Amino acid sequence: MAEKLTRDEYQKLQKKLEELKTVTRKEVSEKIKVALGFGDLSENSEYDSAKNEQAMVEAQILQYEKILSEAEILDESSLNISCVEIGNIVRIAEICKGKKMPAEEYWIKSSTGANPEQQMISNESPIGKALMGHKVGDVVYAETPGGQIAFEILEISLPKAEK
Repeated sequence: MAEKLTRDEYQKLQKKLEELKTVTRKEVSEKIKVALGFGDLSENSEYDSAKNEQAMVEAQILQYEKILSEAEILDESSLNISCVEIGNIVRIAEICKGKKMPAEEYWIKSSTGANPEQQMISNESPIGKALMGHKVGDVVYAETPGGQIAFEILEISLPKAEK
């Protein structure tokens, strides 16, 4: 399934991919060359480490290329606030023992653009998944590792600018 990305997320991913291809690949290649100079490869931990790093970098490159080639770029001008979708900012209040807790605000992003420390959650996270498609006033239930949590959607809005 194609991942839905904002134009900004798409461009950031392209930038990361370019850095991996042009900078990181060369750095890892240098580490391999240096490690080869240490001699016997059968007991060369620096060489093994560099080769493992190279494999991880190549896997990451393939992953980013796949995401970018299949990505659907969201037309942010067509976002609406009638129900929660990727790109919306959602203000919710947890309902705990029948009482509403203080409201929290989350920006719903793709898994690629998510950054929980900045209140940007993935549409694939337990809370993001539970919110998708719901409207203001709806009470939704999210299955989290800590158990089920209930939230009321207080507001759905559009982002003013990238945070």
